Amino acid sequence: MTVTSKLLAVFRVDQQIQGLQTRLRGAERYLAEQTKQLASLGTEKDAIETQLRQLKASESNAEGESQRIATHIDELRDKMNNATSNKEYKAFLSEVNNLKEIRSTHDEQAIEFLEQIEALNIKLEEANKSVEEREKVREIAEQQRQERSDEIAEKLAELTSKREQLVNEVPKDAMSIYEELLESRGEDAMAPLEIVDKKRHEYVCGSSMMTVPVEIAASLIQGKLTLSPNDGCILYLTPDAEEELAGMFKK
Repeated sequence: MTVTSKLLAVFRVDQQIQGLQTRLRGAERYLAEQTKQLASLGTEKDAIETQLRQLKASESNAEGESQRIATHIDELRDKMNNATSNKEYKAFLSEVNNLKEIRSTHDEQAIEFLEQIEALNIKLEEANKSVEEREKVREIAEQQRQERSDEIAEKLAELTSKREQLVNEVPKDAMSIYEELLESRGEDAMAPLEIVDKKRHEYVCGSSMMTVPVEIAASLIQGKLTLSPNDGCILYLTPDAEEELAGMFKK
């Protein structure tokens, strides 16, 4: 086997591994999206709960202040009843009226806070329901990811073992070139040489679909490791192309 043939065998295994891992990554992306959405809903729920605590504290303060003023008003009324002069009575009465207005403001605030609390309680209930539903979806997503992982585990282990055996048969320098291309180009690390017109010696790189010189075809038929002059991928020959080129170059 030529170096290119050995690399192609590794490449075919890598494609299978990639296919299996793609299925798993799809399930992992879906799980990650559900986790992200659940976190977002949790943040929203926490914000509502924080608002509720603040509003309840404000409502409690307003109600407490109203009650404090009411107690003070009762005290002033007692003093009014015991006033020793009309002037003193009117002074107490004026203060009572002022306090009534202030108390009315606190009562209105308390009512407003209660209305906001009621509205937020509804939002919190909806948020809790959304979190509960999303948790169920995330649970399913996690199960699916585990199922995908279990499904491919045996086959992936088998392919990984096969890859290790194939890699041992490839020269290190050639393997290094291949690994770099696989990292940067993925499934385009290798591509076939395509024959456009064998009589005119017209060939194209199967990756870039751009013309390559006849010397590239000659290099491949000689079994040399050959890179595309267009995009740098490793070129190889399909069995049919190799048969055609072998016949042509013999002539």
